[in-house]
Formats: sequence, C-alpha cells, structure tokens
Amino acid sequence: MKIEVSADKRTVQGKGASRRLRGSGKVPGIIYGGDDAPQSIEMDHNDMYYKLKMEAFHASILTLNVSGKKEQALLRDVQMHPYKQLVLHVDFQRVDTKKKIHMKVPLHFINAEVAPGVKTSGGIVSHVLTEVDVTCLPKDLPEFITVDLIDLAAGHTLHLSDITVPDNVEITALVKGDDQAIAAITIPRSVLASESAAEGGEAEGEAAAED
Repeated sequence: MKIEVSADKRTVQGKGASRRLRGSGKVPGIIYGGDDAPQSIEMDHNDMYYKLKMEAFHASILTLNVSGKKEQALLRDVQMHPYKQLVLHVDFQRVDTKKKIHMKVPLHFINAEVAPGVKTSGGIVSHVLTEVDVTCLPKDLPEFITVDLIDLAAGHTLHLSDITVPDNVEITALVKGDDQAIAAITIPRSVLASESAAEGGEAEGEAAAED
C-alpha cells in the first residue's frame, strides 16, 4: 500500500509555537536521518489522526511530501495526548534504499477456527506476540506477516522459527538466536472440568453395569 503524507516546512520553534500550531488544526513533526539535516514540519491534524489508525501506516515505507519535495520515510514515534484524541508530535526517519532497516511488522493470524486445538479440543488461541521486528531492505518490507495456525494442537506452542517470512526478510530475534513463542492453544478450565465429569460419569456407568 502506497501512503503519502503532505507536510509543510515549519520555521517557528518552541512550546508556544507548537501550541498555537495545534490550535490551528495542525500537528508538529520532524523528519531526520540520511544525508540531509533534520527538518521541522507541520501536517494537517485530522489527516494524520486518521492515518495513524491505519495498521499499514505503522509498517510501511511512506512518501513524505514536504513543500513539494518527496522523500521516503518511516514513522518512528508518535506522541498522543494522555486523554484527548489529539496528536501532539510525529517523528519520521528518512529511508536509504540501499541500507537495511529494522521495523516492527504486525502478525496476521489465520485458520484459528479450524486448528485442531480449537475445533476438536475446545481450546482458545493465546497470542503471545502480535508484531515482530524484522530486518530487510526498504523495498522488501512486508506490511504484515501471515501466521497459519491450521496445524496447531491443544497444549502446543508456535514459535518464530515455525512461520514463513517473505524473501530477503529476516526476523531479528531469530538472527540473535531467540526463538520466541508466538501463539499457543490452551484448554479452558471449564472444558477440562466438563470432560472430567463426563469421564467420571462413564466410569460410574460401567461399574454399575458390571455389578
């Protein structure tokens, strides 16, 4: 998904200037990195607020159009008001197409409802991770990584080494030798209790039949 952000250069600095900027429906930000100097910018607040609700906006190479100059960038930090629906500040980092980047990518879980641990054992899927840090060139950055749970049985755990990632993409934790758990299927106590009760009833029935 190609996402473009429109911004203007910001020349006035300071808390008072930023407060006035927000009051006029704008949000302050900065773009840094690469060979160019950091540039303070301002963007439309409502546009930024709704873009931040998009999952892909947090895990994609963005096109940042600053006063007509387009640059590729990554969203690196967002400051939100503690209780108002207000974006306070946004940080972007310029992208060098020839250098590998580290980026957190969301995990999309599929086939949970037909996994043996759920369908036949009445288990519940527990998501240990919902995103994973990857290393790759900007052109190879995936918007998400699919995790297929179709073979996961009750009491079993899926690890990072069990998932398939796109070509030229590495999971940072695996490179460091950390094969973290991603998801597991557990059986609720209520299901275990009902199974135990059913087994007990069957045992009593068999004993009575033998008597």
